[in-house]
Amino acid sequence: MGKHTSRRTTRLMLYRHGETVDNVRKVIQGQSQGQLTEKGIEQAREIAEQLKDEHIDAFIASDLNRSIDTCVIIAAPHGAAVVTTHLLREREWGDFTGLYIPDLKDKPFPDNVESIGTLKHRARLFIAWVRKQYPGMTVVAVGHGIINKAIQAVHYDKEMRDIPPMLNGEMRLLEL
Repeated sequence: MGKHTSRRTTRLMLYRHGETVDNVRKVIQGQSQGQLTEKGIEQAREIAEQLKDEHIDAFIASDLNRSIDTCVIIAAPHGAAVVTTHLLREREWGDFTGLYIPDLKDKPFPDNVESIGTLKHRARLFIAWVRKQYPGMTVVAVGHGIINKAIQAVHYDKEMRDIPPMLNGEMRLLEL
């Protein structure tokens, strides 16, 4: 994949992995691997079909299986390899990992939940890494709901709460 530097900005096609078993069960996955459902696989196939004729220079995924599996499906029509990075990992939910989300309403966060500050720092590192590695290129990056929100918050200089949640299988374009 050659470097196309005619464009000044890097086009980041930020995607949230397809639906997983734990998304359906309303369980916090955090940094556990996760497994795509049939619907999640279909979501990835749909975006792969939409992007098959687009020029894409790189495909990046979180190093968690639910993102890797999604990204591999999206990259397949391009015959491209998937690069993984821990910077795209979902928020570390500590002791909340594996728990039923509705049961956690109004519960105080355990001390081992990754802070918003740390999450946004990781998002800044990811953006800087993409700009450096893929200047002026088009990149598909498959991440997770909260880290994708942090990337957008950093990019647009907004608070996390001001970024609408991304659904499974949703893509947003950022010009870096």
